[in-house]
Amino acid sequence: MTWPRLQALAGLLVLVGWLAGPRAAAQVLDDSTKVVYGPKTTRIIYEAEILRDSTSGTPLDTTLTRWPQNRFWFHDTTFQQDLGAVGTASRPLLYRPNLQLGARYGRNVFDKYARDATTVPYYDTRSPYSFFRVLQSGAGEQVFEFSYSRSLRKNFSVGVSYERIASNKILAARSSRDGLVEHSNLLFFSRFQTEDERYHLLFNFTNVRHRGIEQGGIWPVPPTDTAPGQTSPEDLFNYGRERVYLNNAVNNEDRDQVYFTQTYRLLGRGLTVYHTFDAKRQYNNYSDSELRRQENGALLFYPNTPPYNVNATIDRAEFRQVENTVGVLGRTNAVEYRLYARDRIAGLNTKRADSSTVVGNPIINLTQAASPRSFNQVFFGGTAAFNYRTIYAVETAGEVLAYSFGNPYPNFPEYWLRASVRTGPLSGELLRSSYSPTLTQQQFVGNHYQWNHLPGSDNDFDNTNTTQLTGRLRLKLPSLGRLTQQRFEASVSGVNISNLVYYGTDAKPVQETETARNLLIGRARHQVRFGRVNFDNEATYTRGGDVDGIRIPALVTNTRVYYESYIFRKALFSQVGAEMYYQSRYRAFNYSPSTQQFYQQNTFTIRNYPVVDVFFSADIKAVTVFLKVAYVNQGIMGDGYFTTPYYTGYPRRFQLGLRWDFFN
Repeated sequence: MTWPRLQALAGLLVLVGWLAGPRAAAQVLDDSTKVVYGPKTTRIIYEAEILRDSTSGTPLDTTLTRWPQNRFWFHDTTFQQDLGAVGTASRPLLYRPNLQLGARYGRNVFDKYARDATTVPYYDTRSPYSFFRVLQSGAGEQVFEFSYSRSLRKNFSVGVSYERIASNKILAARSSRDGLVEHSNLLFFSRFQTEDERYHLLFNFTNVRHRGIEQGGIWPVPPTDTAPGQTSPEDLFNYGRERVYLNNAVNNEDRDQVYFTQTYRLLGRGLTVYHTFDAKRQYNNYSDSELRRQENGALLFYPNTPPYNVNATIDRAEFRQVENTVGVLGRTNAVEYRLYARDRIAGLNTKRADSSTVVGNPIINLTQAASPRSFNQVFFGGTAAFNYRTIYAVETAGEVLAYSFGNPYPNFPEYWLRASVRTGPLSGELLRSSYSPTLTQQQFVGNHYQWNHLPGSDNDFDNTNTTQLTGRLRLKLPSLGRLTQQRFEASVSGVNISNLVYYGTDAKPVQETETARNLLIGRARHQVRFGRVNFDNEATYTRGGDVDGIRIPALVTNTRVYYESYIFRKALFSQVGAEMYYQSRYRAFNYSPSTQQFYQQNTFTIRNYPVVDVFFSADIKAVTVFLKVAYVNQGIMGDGYFTTPYYTGYPRRFQLGLRWDFFN
């Protein structure tokens, strides 16, 4: 963290403390003057609740269940394909429908580590509330977060949070402290409501800085007359001793966002007007100061000869967007609705280094890469739900891109529509969508890749169309003796995708117009407790996931078993157990660092592998801690595993986590 950012963080903390004053420092006491602050006096309010005209809030999560699981350390908790290390580029491993319409940037490989402004927590607390969490491993994984919030008055609270994510190199590491990723996230948030609760305001500002060294993956050693070389993926688990393709490549990403939502109740809970303002900026810079070459003079990692600069690469892009959403919402015991209109103003500007930029020269000369693009788009959407007691419920939702002007954008219509019905434990859902390719898929001009699929050009792309039908079952099974708290969830989905746009084997976008893609997806989760022993099993089966444009393992499972109890005369609540992640073999997407995109490859198959962790976690009043040995089964079914072609996952290591909550 740089000194200016430390100063900014300290300044915010001082400002919050000064604004609070002595009155906010008063404590809530019981009859014996004992402080009674704790999780029960602090609740979390999310924007989704405000947009349902509810302020009851959510209790703090003080459970141990998710605490040792790596995927819950970050802001996207779904299963992901990454480059093996914390903070590296990632993409969803399983199928996920797209509900984003219109002009979209299309650089999303670092989304997992950035906050979503719509899900920022706002704290309703009677006392100052703060916490910090630290997660560290012997392999250099690190997550640190500090958050502080307090109420300045009964209906007004402010807070600040700082988060740091970092990792060291797994591959080609000169030492155990050889850094790979540095990520920081500064968040300021505030909540206000009037005494009569007719007006509510939620505000947050985020500042994200991400810097990741790009290595290009393992560069296998070819066989020679005197050495066998590395001819098989099983030969590539030397970790720090492996050589890599790139030595001086770096990806930098900056994100800044100002976001607020305000609501005003006109006629009770039946009619409320609301407004959301969202202004954000995303900046990407890829640089490689050493374009390494083979003995024959050809580039080692990149394709062909760069058309703009044969010595170094600098590709930059900046996307800016401002959205204003206005609408009405309301709810009764039986009906709930929300209708809105949203205006989006967006622009994209790209630059590259010209031929005069050379290695070692501090002067960087940039020139326009592609013509700047600008957009002004209008969307309409809403939701409507009807509930009849607990017998059945019907819900519809949708959004449509109604108008776009400025830079030609003829990809109409764009929309998504969803309808669902629930009766008892059964529910069904139909989702239809039609959306344009991202701005990056439409056009890219860089030192190593160029393409043009702009709307109206000879090579433009059509909209991608999807239809998904899903059936779900959710049951809470009765207790049988010591067999208690059984829960079972299952779903089956059929997905049809036509005109799919993806990045082909040359790392450039291509559209599949001949054959539609069909997926059959089955998911199941079973949670059961037998005395003090708990089992949590989930699995996803995907059929049709090994075709051009889609690469999904046929089977992905996650199993947890743990024993929980109080020890030391109930002074400490603990869990001890094991967790196993498994995925079947598949031809995973490869990764292009200069475009920040995952693309198709057909020559490298990641074998099926399990990763087993054993852990101990404990809760001592306001302190939560866990100890874990990750990938304890290394060497039993292989010396390692790959997460992406030529990128290995972490070897066996020890992990430690600590979280401490403060309520005064």
